[in-house]
Amino acid sequence: MPPRSARPDQYRRPYWNTQPEYRFDPYASTQLRSPGQPLIALPQSLSEVTGPTFGPEFVRQGDNDLTVGNGGEPIGERILVTGRVLDENGRPVPNALIEVWQANAAGRYVHKRDQHDAPLDPHFSGEGRMITDANGHYQFKTIKPGAYPWRNHHNAWRPQHIHFSLFGNAYATRLVTQMYFPGDPLLPFDPIFNCVPDEKARDRLIAALDWETTAPEYALGYRFDIVLRGRDATPME
Repeated sequence: MPPRSARPDQYRRPYWNTQPEYRFDPYASTQLRSPGQPLIALPQSLSEVTGPTFGPEFVRQGDNDLTVGNGGEPIGERILVTGRVLDENGRPVPNALIEVWQANAAGRYVHKRDQHDAPLDPHFSGEGRMITDANGHYQFKTIKPGAYPWRNHHNAWRPQHIHFSLFGNAYATRLVTQMYFPGDPLLPFDPIFNCVPDEKARDRLIAALDWETTAPEYALGYRFDIVLRGRDATPME
């Protein structure tokens, strides 16, 4: 891929300083999965942007609580993650389907390809979902995830993070991002976090400790607002 300064204007991303490039060599897998030719715009059909639609039928009661439903209490620090989904003008985005997935407190996913030498927690599946309310608000209760090795480079470790997937009215409107935690010493060494070219944009990926959400003697609260477009957009994968 040519450097950003050498790209024709029509091939630059809007608000390019808020979003990562398709290829970032320190993030090794992008070398193979990034496009080698200029992108071609494919017009979306009406059915792609209008359906199938998401609604409450996709979410069961309690799906936003990752600490229940698996036969016992998971091990780890309970946390509450809350925020709003907003458009470029700061208006709330209601009825957006949010899905989250994460490693457990020991830094291991419930997935057959994760063979990290860390214990699985039989009481923690690491996934949840909910739909934003009329004010674009969401909240999840979960366990703070652990760091884990990922073999991208020598002695590579991923910071503690939670994956977020957001759907609008249809499958073609999906966005994916990651939420990190304040003060994590691994952030300066993580290529996925640092592939976002602008420092202020990277800061939008770090949740803020939130005393209003914190439940006394129970769980710390973190706030993570997601902006979908514009110069204040949250960086997306």
